[in-house]
Amino acid sequence: MNKSINPNIDKIIKHAKTKQYSAEEIANKIIEGDRNFLSKAISILESKKDSDNELADEIVNLCLPYAGNSWRIGITGVPGVGKSTFIDTFGEKLIEKGHKIAILAIDPSSSISGGSILGDKTRMEKLSGRTEAFIRPSPTEGTLGGVAAATRQTIILCEAAGFDRIIIETVGVGQSETAMASMVDVFITLTVAGTGDDLQGIKRGIMELTDFLIFTKDDGDNKKRIYVARKQFETALMMFPPKLSGWYPVVLSVSALENKGIDKVILKLDEFFDRIKQNKYFEINRKQQDIQWLNEQIIYLLKENFFSNDEIQNKIKLIQKQIINNEISPVTAAKLLIKTFFEIN
Repeated sequence: MNKSINPNIDKIIKHAKTKQYSAEEIANKIIEGDRNFLSKAISILESKKDSDNELADEIVNLCLPYAGNSWRIGITGVPGVGKSTFIDTFGEKLIEKGHKIAILAIDPSSSISGGSILGDKTRMEKLSGRTEAFIRPSPTEGTLGGVAAATRQTIILCEAAGFDRIIIETVGVGQSETAMASMVDVFITLTVAGTGDDLQGIKRGIMELTDFLIFTKDDGDNKKRIYVARKQFETALMMFPPKLSGWYPVVLSVSALENKGIDKVILKLDEFFDRIKQNKYFEINRKQQDIQWLNEQIIYLLKENFFSNDEIQNKIKLIQKQIINNEISPVTAAKLLIKTFFEIN
């Protein structure tokens, strides 16, 4: 920039680079609804630096009293099912009803290439330009334990920032659905008819988590296939035991092309939340999830500290050779390593 336009530009740039904000300053800005500070805080959450981890803990704890007042909605589905299109239309409808939407992605990045298989926010054209929407992907880099913790904390920050509808998105390709189910109030599975994989979904166990099964692309030649598939799933779901929430899974269909079905999804979601708040499951489930989060973090942090210890790493290499040479069993080896770790600490 030309200094003649702003002779103080060097000072401004230097201040911007060196300015350090306290946890209180960042938390207050988040509570005021400042999206830039919300993004900054989430980046701090995802950082690997010890100093950032301490700062993140302070920010989350300061925001905690202002959180908890949203609907946490989980949405999963295999690539190509139309999640981005569904969420784009679904989110816009919620905004029209006066809600603020935060969309967070549990993104199971490739453990080999590090690449993401989730689309970015540019695929949600309607929501990308809305001030009432906040979209944030969170790549796992191969570890769901870390991203699950970061996503849970991000939910707290988004709620403190005033977002009352939190959508957690993941791809139906593995354990990410289980991680997502442990942090949401309602679990929505998107699927398509006629792929030859319809009933396979029940075998994978996803249906045990599902509160809403929604067929996408209910238009054109797909209509007949979806009608048949809906009947099959409705029958199959009757064989599952009732959920603790007292809710029986609902099978619906939508079409982004014809702009149909989304209003009914929202209507049924209203019924769902009315049900779980009346029977107290909403509150009970949230408390159970917090305890589960505690237990998961204990295991995750112990594992991280264990395998990042240099002395343990050296001892593992020696013990691996002993195992290969049949000098020691893996069980005995594990006990020795754990004993060593606790002696070190």
